[in-house]
Amino acid sequence: MADLFGVPAPKETAQKLRPLADRLRPARLEDVVGQEHLTGPDGALTRMIASGSLGNIIFWGPPGTGKTTIARLLAGATSLHFEQISAIFSGVADLKKVFEAARLRLQNGVQTLLFVDEIHRFNRAQQDSFLPVVEDGTILLVGATTENPSFELNAALLSRARVLTMKRLEPEHLELLLQRAEAETDRALPLEDGARGLLAVMADGDGRAVLTLAEEVFRSTKPGETLDEDGLRRIVQRRAPVYDKSQDGHYNLISALHKAVRGSDPDAALYYLARMFDAGEDPLYLGRRIVRMASEDIGLADPQALVIALAAKDAYDYLGSPEGELAIAQACIYIATAPKSNAAYTAFKAAMRSAKEHGSLLPPKEILNAPTKLMSQEGYGAGYRYDHDEPDAFSGQNYFPEEMGRKRYYEPVERGFERELRKRLDYWDKLRRDRQKDGG
Repeated sequence: MADLFGVPAPKETAQKLRPLADRLRPARLEDVVGQEHLTGPDGALTRMIASGSLGNIIFWGPPGTGKTTIARLLAGATSLHFEQISAIFSGVADLKKVFEAARLRLQNGVQTLLFVDEIHRFNRAQQDSFLPVVEDGTILLVGATTENPSFELNAALLSRARVLTMKRLEPEHLELLLQRAEAETDRALPLEDGARGLLAVMADGDGRAVLTLAEEVFRSTKPGETLDEDGLRRIVQRRAPVYDKSQDGHYNLISALHKAVRGSDPDAALYYLARMFDAGEDPLYLGRRIVRMASEDIGLADPQALVIALAAKDAYDYLGSPEGELAIAQACIYIATAPKSNAAYTAFKAAMRSAKEHGSLLPPKEILNAPTKLMSQEGYGAGYRYDHDEPDAFSGQNYFPEEMGRKRYYEPVERGFERELRKRLDYWDKLRRDRQKDGG
């Protein structure tokens, strides 16, 4: 409401000064877009709230998908005190203060929901500091990460939390956010249909980004002006992260690059790589994908493939654009022409399945160290055979838990260096059988 002279009231002015993304932050869980698998009527979070017990949560997903917003709404829906920290700006001293304040609150009957943004940025020791306060209920931890929690978070912390995946926002979700922005500002976005679609494409699944771009358009256009696609690009100075009219172009091209490498076609691989460079793709993203291809599709058929892929990433870090792009192209050619094997990839997946199935089994006592007298009395280390003292430096003893029996996950192919690895494995299998016949 304005005063008699038309000057906006302080609250009204403060509201308009807030960024559009903040003004449109949902006030209800059901207003969050794009995460219906969590917030819908049968969603995981909806069920948690209905049960009256949340538990510790790790949100894993791309930027701008609602991780912070949902954490705030969870605190409100369960009457918990909301506290937020960022792993980028917080250290051990900050954590101690937060934990102490949470303990005092708990003594007064109020539990704290601690939201930790970029939780993967904390080192292992810092992550360990959460364990006591999580276990005794001092805090309910809600962490947010854009990185794979399996690799970036301590197993102990992960075992005490449920990982919920946040999905990249689809074009229809971004369009809904643009409509909300128009309602909030009481203005239609001054964009032609093509430019409006391009704006969503530029946001690349990030809800916060699409609202920031919309605000930039509102701020930069003249009265009565309507922007086409070129005009939008000129205003926001950002290239779309996709490479054709299809909004799936980004994923289509990286898929095509991966398939061309797997299919040993360096020319097609270079073509798709060049298209992505030309469209403004982040070269480090391409470098990461090539590292992945070296592990997944070449593996130990050519152990140098991973080394060269990592060296290309380092070369780009050192040289920058455009000089460093050549190193990534060189690595792309190398892995496309390398012998192919997914044996290591397949073996790792099989071992992970076994780990989940037999994760509680203990290794054989004879291969475990016995640092204490009690452990020695219990048979730890008894009967261990030091392979370097055995004929052919090979004892052939069992290393698997006794309940499992011996497993074979890794099956090298008859290509590249893996042909040599298969010879070694076959040789050791023969020695192992011979030792067992001899009673060794």
